[in-house]
Amino acid sequence: MNEPTLFEPRIVATDTTSINAYFPLPGLGILPINAFLIKAQQPVLVDTGLAAMGEQFRDQLYKLIDPADIKWIWITHTDPDHLGNLKDILNDAPNARIVTSYMGMGKMGILGIPLDHVYLINPGQLLDVGDRNLLAVSPPTYDAPETCGLFDTKHKTLFSADSFGALMTEPVETAEAINSDALREGCINWATIDAPWLARIDQARFNDSLSDISKLNATTILSSHLPPARGINNELLSYLKDATQAPRFIGPDQAALEKMMAA
Repeated sequence: MNEPTLFEPRIVATDTTSINAYFPLPGLGILPINAFLIKAQQPVLVDTGLAAMGEQFRDQLYKLIDPADIKWIWITHTDPDHLGNLKDILNDAPNARIVTSYMGMGKMGILGIPLDHVYLINPGQLLDVGDRNLLAVSPPTYDAPETCGLFDTKHKTLFSADSFGALMTEPVETAEAINSDALREGCINWATIDAPWLARIDQARFNDSLSDISKLNATTILSSHLPPARGINNELLSYLKDATQAPRFIGPDQAALEKMMAA
């Protein structure tokens, strides 16, 4: 797998469908990149996938919903793999409002994304989407200060942005289908890449953030970078705790990259 690969949408939780791709990282494996559609009374799109998927991504999304029916686009943070198709989807979804934080709004403004339909939210606040509330959540790990995950209070589904992601060797249907040792290694490797500050964090404070997530008692964890995870909350939390003790990630230099690309 040398190019991003988009898979068919699939149901990953009650009322929730994933549009998932896998992105190759030379020398490291593959990384899932997931966006989600919540079929609430007021439908919510969580992130907008890779720009490289472009028309393919939109075709998959529009098989699931008429874009005119999308009411909310929750951008967990403004990295390119989460923001990739936002401009084009906004053109097709005139009734949609962008859910983000103040910092996220600022970054999107710099990127030239129209902000006349922005709805600002902070962790701990609720968004009413008609038949349920979505709780804004600060994930325990992140790579951008505006990161804001969400918790579907009706079905107890946690959308954790980059947190709980894992590097993988091949696509799988569910996180629990991955060998536990391989999942632990993949989660720790991703955490040290995505959140290099983990090695410097006060352990007690980090444990508090893990406890906050544990108390949600999510039935399903939907990470942007992991297949859907059910029944392994404690394991995933422990992997993040272990990541604070892992060696700092140092990526390949140019010479190593050229060797990998040649191979």
